[in-house]
Amino acid sequence: MSQPALRMPTLPTEDDLPCDDGEPMETPRHRFQMELLIRSLEPWARARGDVSLNGNMFLYFSGDQLRGKDFRGPDFFVVLGVSPRERKSWVVWDEEKGPDLIVELLSDSTRQTDKIEKKRIYQDRLRVAEYFWFDPWDPDDFAGFTLTDGRYRPIEPDADGRLPSPLLGLSLAYWDGVYGGVEARWIRWATPDGTLLPTDTEAAQAEAAATQAQAEAAQAEAQSAQVAANAAQVARDAARQEAEAEARRAQEAERRAQDAEAEIARLRALLGGSARG
Repeated sequence: MSQPALRMPTLPTEDDLPCDDGEPMETPRHRFQMELLIRSLEPWARARGDVSLNGNMFLYFSGDQLRGKDFRGPDFFVVLGVSPRERKSWVVWDEEKGPDLIVELLSDSTRQTDKIEKKRIYQDRLRVAEYFWFDPWDPDDFAGFTLTDGRYRPIEPDADGRLPSPLLGLSLAYWDGVYGGVEARWIRWATPDGTLLPTDTEAAQAEAAATQAQAEAAQAEAQSAQVAANAAQVARDAARQEAEAEARRAQEAERRAQDAEAEIARLRALLGGSARG
């Protein structure tokens, strides 16, 4: 009698797994920094078409997590070569792929976990190609690592302090500015030459400013053309008036000459008549 086939346990999908622990980011600044990393990379990701960007999302990669092992996932991560569709959580066994790049935002309560435990998980278990950390409240605590021969090696900053990401062909750069109403030193994505990648909002604002500048330039050009046209008209009017005055002077001179000739003729006539008498 044949034995019934053993049924392998079915791992849960993203629809079966918790996707929210109800806990917010450490501080609003942490949340704004996460948003800035996502928003500034979204146009780049859309242009590629095969990138998933996520932040503060559960990352499931091991059955240990299903047995109560506490691991919530990265503050920000990038996965290349996948559909950019919306997801509740990132489930490695469903996607058959883990993150390619991770950024953790440090805080007093997570610093040691991010620098030791998570770094070890990303290196040894998930094999994340590039790992960065940044403390929004202590911007000098900014570092990056690349996976080389199975070990994380530090990424050296360039001359301007940017940490390159060879995987994305971009860099993480410091930016002193206002985001979310908070003025601070942030990190954001930039091209290798340091040009910051704009968010959709910034791009729209830049486009609106450029359109406004073009409209103002066109208006200024039209005003300049009108001023030039008015000046030309004034010059034409002045030339016409001068020509008319010159014509009147010529006519007056001619009339006087004619009057003089007539007077001379009259006097000659008088003189001639007197001489005969």
